[in-house]
Amino acid sequence: MAIVKMKKLRLMAVRSDKEELLRELLRHGCVEISEPEELRDEALGVALKRESSQQMTWRGRQQDLQNALAVLGRYAPAKGKLLAPKREASGDSLLGEELLQRELPVAETILQQNDAIRRSQAEESRLRSAIAGLQPWKELELPLETAGTERSAVQLGTVPLRSELLKAQEALTDAVDEAELFEIASDKSQRYLVLVSIKERLADALEALRPFGFSAFSPNGVTGTAKQNIERMERELTRQAEERKACEQKIVELSSHRDSLKQAADAAGTQLALCEAQDKLCGTESVVILQGWMPAEREAELTQVFERCGCAWECEEPAEDEYPEVPVQLKNNAFTNSMNMVTNMYALPQYGTVDPNPLMAPFFILFFGLMMADMGYGLLMILAAIVYLKKVRPEGGALATWQLVLYGGISTFAMGVLTGGFFSDSIEKIVNLVNPSANFHLWHLFSPETDSTLVLYGSMVLGVLHLNTGMAVSFRQKWKAGDKAGALFEEGSLWIMLLGIILFALSLAVKGFPGQLGLAVIIVGTLLLLYGSGRSAKGFGKVTAAFGCIYNTATGWFGDVLSYSRIMALMLAGGVVGKVFNTVAIMPAESSGLNVGTGLAFAIIFLLGHAMNFALNLLGCYVHDLRLQCLEFFGKFYVDGGRPFRPLTYSQTYVKAKD
Repeated sequence: MAIVKMKKLRLMAVRSDKEELLRELLRHGCVEISEPEELRDEALGVALKRESSQQMTWRGRQQDLQNALAVLGRYAPAKGKLLAPKREASGDSLLGEELLQRELPVAETILQQNDAIRRSQAEESRLRSAIAGLQPWKELELPLETAGTERSAVQLGTVPLRSELLKAQEALTDAVDEAELFEIASDKSQRYLVLVSIKERLADALEALRPFGFSAFSPNGVTGTAKQNIERMERELTRQAEERKACEQKIVELSSHRDSLKQAADAAGTQLALCEAQDKLCGTESVVILQGWMPAEREAELTQVFERCGCAWECEEPAEDEYPEVPVQLKNNAFTNSMNMVTNMYALPQYGTVDPNPLMAPFFILFFGLMMADMGYGLLMILAAIVYLKKVRPEGGALATWQLVLYGGISTFAMGVLTGGFFSDSIEKIVNLVNPSANFHLWHLFSPETDSTLVLYGSMVLGVLHLNTGMAVSFRQKWKAGDKAGALFEEGSLWIMLLGIILFALSLAVKGFPGQLGLAVIIVGTLLLLYGSGRSAKGFGKVTAAFGCIYNTATGWFGDVLSYSRIMALMLAGGVVGKVFNTVAIMPAESSGLNVGTGLAFAIIFLLGHAMNFALNLLGCYVHDLRLQCLEFFGKFYVDGGRPFRPLTYSQTYVKAKD
């Protein structure tokens, strides 16, 4: 698999054919329209004008339809299958306006009802707050707007509960003979009072009560007694609840339009895509000019479209200095497509470089399986992936994710067979509990607990293979680009040194094998490495470059290879944690024998423990596997910075377009 070869497209069409051309390009879904490089065409000798469209109008319509669907989801949740594929719709229905003309008023009605509900909720909140404020005055039979009589003044107010009412009354009497306080109610924090005073001395009365925290209460706009107002507001609350219920019922009745609204939302999104593409065109009064990118393998197919639309066009391969601007599309098979999730998460490769997915896929899946290494966990992943892929039939990123789950599950199961793990040692525990004399053990080729040193060395060997694969890609890229000296002195010298190390190791393991040969090869490789590191330096710089090269190579390779010990660590950790849960789960049965209670305890502890262990291992193995690829492996050859290829195509958020 590789990065799809792209061609730069420049096209001219008669203005009257613009709409038809854009629709055809959208149906084929393989042309990315780019911004014009300049607004003056030298061939035509005229200044070009940018095209305009109804982009904001269609964006608003799409948003209205999506908001209406969100409202339906709140008040009339969809009842359907848990795992179901997207409904298919014809491309013509997504390009036509008949569906939109029918469903946009429905969406508007739903949004209007939702606005009415929100206004009702705001009014209800205001009424409840007002009722709460009037509740303490409910027993006061005096109308709240009463300010007093011709000679007297009435003032409602509150004091903190801690204030002593008797002392407040005494202070009031000392200040104003003709004044009185009446307590209406109290709660956990305040006392609710009515102050009656001769009108001319009201200010003196308030000043006397100020040290006790008296705060005046003025119910603005309220007439009648508190009880009358509370009853009126409660009636209004009932009316608001009925109106809100009626609005909710109207929304529920419109839920039958859900599927049509989803299709209309994608139709609006498709129209929006056409408008965005149109805004990237430029032209004169009679012609429009389009610039963009297309896959070279689709040129013959698009040629027929251009001829049918009466276009003039030219296609050319991008120059090397244009590579950073060329969009990237990866061409993968069913196996390597699973790596798109990893590549997209990190960064796409730059155009003209290497697609990492075919190189990464075998290592990623193998490492993941080694880290999980459990038949039970592998079966869970395989079954979940098969069910999801069959029922939902995902596309794009979701497809890559579940393919990765499937292949990771197969690898996990295979490694579980080699290590003898089925939910760790659950089978052994159960069999030996039922028949203690059985001393049953699942077959295994190696065990991470008893053969940890072997697993560690194996992880290191895999790491060396992984790193050398990346170096091989780098060597090929440099050689192909004409940097043969760089390939020889940088990657080639390291391989010679590695060969020498292998030969020297053989001399230690095989009697009679000449160790001097290995040492000689190591020296040759080291000299090549040192010469290569300083070949572009001058004077004393050659010495510093040599020392820097020795340090960076030794520490870099040691650190990189040591990073692969995480394979052994995660394999060991997952197995040990699983065994701990199995041991704890079976302890009640070992102490009290098998019965309903101990069996239930085993099932609960087993399921909860392994669910947690499975979730932690799933996340941990993915993250650490990702680290080995993105840091150690990609660091040897990967050139990132690619821009994803985004062709003009249907919006398919809710439905799948079928042309």
